[in-house]
Amino acid sequence: MHSNFINSLFDIKVNKFHSIHLTCDVNQHLWSCWCAFHSCRYHPNRKRMYRVVVISEGHPPTVLTEMNSIIRRIDLTCKLLAPVVSGFIISFLSVKASAMTLAIWNCIAVWIEYWLFTSVYQGIPALGESSRRKISRLLPRDLEETSSPSRERLSLLSQNEESSASEGKAWRRKLTKWVSKAPCVGAWRVYLQQDVVLPGVSLALLFFTVLSFGTLMTATLEWEGIPAFMIGIARGISALIGVAATVVYPVLQSHILTLRTGLWSIWSQWTCLLVCVASIWVQNHLFSAYMLMAGVATSRLGLWMFDLSVIQQMQDQVTESNRCVVGGVQNSLQSTMDLLGYAMGIIISNPQDFWKLSIMSFSTVTLAGLLYSIHLYRVRKHLFHFEKLSMLVKVMKRSPESADSISNPS
Repeated sequence: MHSNFINSLFDIKVNKFHSIHLTCDVNQHLWSCWCAFHSCRYHPNRKRMYRVVVISEGHPPTVLTEMNSIIRRIDLTCKLLAPVVSGFIISFLSVKASAMTLAIWNCIAVWIEYWLFTSVYQGIPALGESSRRKISRLLPRDLEETSSPSRERLSLLSQNEESSASEGKAWRRKLTKWVSKAPCVGAWRVYLQQDVVLPGVSLALLFFTVLSFGTLMTATLEWEGIPAFMIGIARGISALIGVAATVVYPVLQSHILTLRTGLWSIWSQWTCLLVCVASIWVQNHLFSAYMLMAGVATSRLGLWMFDLSVIQQMQDQVTESNRCVVGGVQNSLQSTMDLLGYAMGIIISNPQDFWKLSIMSFSTVTLAGLLYSIHLYRVRKHLFHFEKLSMLVKVMKRSPESADSISNPS
């Protein structure tokens, strides 16, 4: 069993799938870093990993966990290395030459991506079967939509023969029906019907924050007098901790399963952010800033483990026909929360008032933790195994007594 898992994990097709993600991430992160250096507002969308479910079908459940962790590790590693590579390119070349270099890289990388995509698609039959199932589901829906206009015309003709009052009611019914059939409304309806809606909302709430090494916190740290190289070092440590989370997650998930891993992850993040809240009342500005950076950096361990936990829950519990819809709504919700975080920074723009933003961000993480805890309680009917805790206390009480009896035999 273990050997089959190892062979499937390092199968050449799976490695090609990881290579696709690596090439795409290096490509997009290098380009986005160059744009960030020159004040362009381009941010690639976060990719959901629902195709991993199809690839991992027929393998042990641990394969899905490992693949999710590897893909997230590639993503975080690229986010760590891309600014370094972009900085070297821009430092040794002119702006025009650096733009040309990255443009050439994009042109080369796109063909590598296409080749890897086709190789994986042809090498994994499950991907083709998934596409055929989607087409078979969409065909009846398309036929129904093409036949619906004729039904609407017939209904309109019959309605014209009725009184004006009934025409007004029919128009309102038609408008309500049209709104309910709008793609965005239907997508949100599907999303809200899922069992994992609370974990998804909890994950999205974590995007409504300034407690990350983003522009708002970086500007505040520079205003506090923290050197740029120290901020860079702290950001690098934060990224390394995020990469470490992708290594710790499979180990923790194998012992306490996905649902409980999410609980421990979100509250470990909350615990680390307590250091950021405590820094508000520290009088020494430099020490307060270093406490803020330390709290944010260590909280990345819980953040990325929680991210992996929620993603895997969606992969496991959302049906194949709804995965893309749920993933799209999840991405839009996260982007909206991220946008609101920047709007919050615009409203409270004075660096002296950054503590207010910190309190709001910490409150949002607290709300996310509570929502996830409610979800866990609804599923498991308990949060902790108190009976196991009481057994542990009894064992700990008995151990000194047994030690005394051994040391003082009668």
